[in-house]
Amino acid sequence: MTPAPKLLRALNWITGAMFLVACYLVLFYAPREAVMGEVQRVFYFHVSAGWVGALAFLTTAVCGGVYLARGDRRWGNVALASVELGVVFTLVNIVTGSIWARPAWNTWWTWDPRLVTATVMELIYIAYIMLRQGIEDPDRRARFGSVYGIIGFLSVPVTFLSIRLFRTIHPVVIGSNDPTAEGAFDMTPRMLQAFMFSLLTFTVLYVTLLWHRVRLQSLTDHVERLKMRLLAQ
Repeated sequence: MTPAPKLLRALNWITGAMFLVACYLVLFYAPREAVMGEVQRVFYFHVSAGWVGALAFLTTAVCGGVYLARGDRRWGNVALASVELGVVFTLVNIVTGSIWARPAWNTWWTWDPRLVTATVMELIYIAYIMLRQGIEDPDRRARFGSVYGIIGFLSVPVTFLSIRLFRTIHPVVIGSNDPTAEGAFDMTPRMLQAFMFSLLTFTVLYVTLLWHRVRLQSLTDHVERLKMRLLAQ
């Protein structure tokens, strides 16, 4: 197995250090929210996980387009790795949202447009993974996955715009809030600093994990090629 590049090893340490700083900022530096109290601190990681989920699905769509244009399977590997990470981060977003919703909305789940569209988006990309696993031919698998990843990305802007297009109780993080939104709050300078650093930390974490996952996928492809050679003999 090829050792990890020096840059990736350095990125591992940088990501770990940033995550520790982010936890300090969220738990101790940012002030306690006056209305929701301590549970509001979930907000910083909740939004950051949602942002990374959207970024991961955007990466999948872009890499899928490049694969269809060039036919280089490495782009298909990046697309698959990014989907897997996007599904995980979106799940974190949904779960932390439920934790936040319990005291804010007095329920773990409600059929709010944002919650529904986010869940549908998650299911779309879980289906993407299942589709790829059900196709034997590597090139056909990458081609179908690329097309699906591009079309599936339509669910991302729909999810983002749902709280702006429909009547909702979900607060708008960036921009003016709907007066009917429950759980909305105004960020103080310290809250904003913790929020922005959390976004940056989760983005760096995504890049680090994506690099590791792509390396693992390259090794998986190598093993698959060796198996095909043995079977052909």
